[in-house]
Parts: sequence; structure tokens; C-alpha cells
Amino acid sequence: MRSKNGPGGQSRAGSGKQESPEPERSFIEKARRAQIIDAAIDAIAVRGFAKASMAQIAERAGISKGVISYHFSGKDELIEQVVEQVYEEISVFVGARLEEQAGAAVWLRVYIESVAEYMHGHRTQLAALGEIFSHFRTADGAPRYGVASSEPLYTALEMVFLKGQEEGEFRTFDVRVMAVSLQAGIDNMFAYWSAHPEHELGSHARELAGIFERATRAERTGHH
Repeated sequence: MRSKNGPGGQSRAGSGKQESPEPERSFIEKARRAQIIDAAIDAIAVRGFAKASMAQIAERAGISKGVISYHFSGKDELIEQVVEQVYEEISVFVGARLEEQAGAAVWLRVYIESVAEYMHGHRTQLAALGEIFSHFRTADGAPRYGVASSEPLYTALEMVFLKGQEEGEFRTFDVRVMAVSLQAGIDNMFAYWSAHPEHELGSHARELAGIFERATRAERTGHH
């Protein structure tokens, strides 16, 4: 689960390209694009990134390769849209659970546990993302997604930690180190669950949340 946007708003990890406004599409066009993206997710999860050809994606979608070419300029754009769609869905799911949370400490636990809750019901998406993050490269051979493109996420997490510090919930610490460490913990939680499907993801998320609660909370001074 790397390279995503901030808490409650998953990141569109940038490629360095200037994004142009997307033209308004009809309902049918949007539905067709979503169908192709879903087929791509299935193909990548089952076949792996390298072997998930456009022909196989078209076959899974029950359409011709020409239909894919009409909606997407090529495999690279399609893969980028796969990541966009998955993280948009995560954003909506997690954001709804974070909306009514008061306090940074409670927010932190809900964030970790709700991301895990979403992925527990979307293992195919997780498998596809793992393949994409591991194998998708830019034209110059650099990883398309990963730490280098996670700046929006780290910045958003830093803002939560700073707010918690300002309000006295969190102790003083380096917010960038804590943000990077939290995301690494979440990424590795999913990597471990992918390698060990029998592992209890919900319990792992609760334990991880507890670790970061203890790592961030302000010390309470007692009065005698």
C-alpha cells in the first residue's frame, strides 16, 4: 500500500507530468472504463504485472483490444488509472470513518484499522497493487510508485501529528520520521498478510495502532 495520498484522501502518486483537465465523459463511457479497470485488476492479480497483457485484460472484460485503446492511450495509462480508482475507493471508505472522529489519537487508530478493514475485503486489489508497485517503471527505469512518490501522504500524516502535538495529545517528536515509520508499518502489514493469508489482519492492525498510540502519546504528569 505504498504511494498513496494522505489520510482519508489517497494519493495520486505523481509521474512528474502536468495533469490536464479530464474531459467530461458520458455514463456509458465511465462504466466501460470502470469495467476495463476491474478486468485489469483481476488480470494483474492472477497473472502478475508482466504477464497481464492488453489482450488478456480485454478477454476478461469481454471486449476487444480496440475498445481498450479507445478509452486508454496504452497500458501505462490503464495501470495508472487502476491505482487511481483503487485509492479513490479506499479514500471514500476510510474518509467516511474518519469524518466524525475527534482528537488526533483516536483518528490515528481509526485510520490504521479502517485501511486494514477495507483491504480485508479487497484482497484482489491488494494483490494487483503489490504487483504494480513492485514492477511498474517510468520511462527512465525508476519505480513509478514508492517512497519517492509518497510525499503527499507523508505531508498529510505530518499535519495530523502536528495537530496532535499542538493540542497536547502527542509528545514532541520528529513528525517526518513518525509519518514514514507509520506508513512503513502499514505497508509491511499488508505485505506480510499477502505472504501469509492465514494471518489475522484485523488483529495486526489493532496491535499496530497500539504501538503508534504508545509511541506518540504525551506523557501525563501526576499530582501528588
